[in-house]
Amino acid sequence: MNILEKIDLENRKEEMPDFEVGDAVKVHVRIREGNNVRTQIYSGTVIARDGHGATETFTVRRISYGEGVERVFPVHAPVVEKVEVDRKGKVRRAKLYYARKLKGKKAKIT
Repeated sequence: MNILEKIDLENRKEEMPDFEVGDAVKVHVRIREGNNVRTQIYSGTVIARDGHGATETFTVRRISYGEGVERVFPVHAPVVEKVEVDRKGKVRRAKLYYARKLKGKKAKIT
């Protein structure tokens, strides 16, 4: 095993969250404000997963006050406490970037 693989295995989480592109998820994010640490929930639809190993990321999109907001989270970062799957989505694409153009009921993933 080379050095990079060893570092990669050390930085991964033991419990891998089980979600796919198209799923509606709630991401529990640890936020630090001064001395206080609190958990904030960011809910939306997973539109992309990128990378592999310890550097894997996923993009979550939601509509906030009529404006589309996307946020990229590292899967294995300590900032992400857990990922809850609200609803499984049935999609035929690996990346759902076309959802950026959709509005209203058409933006809903079945």
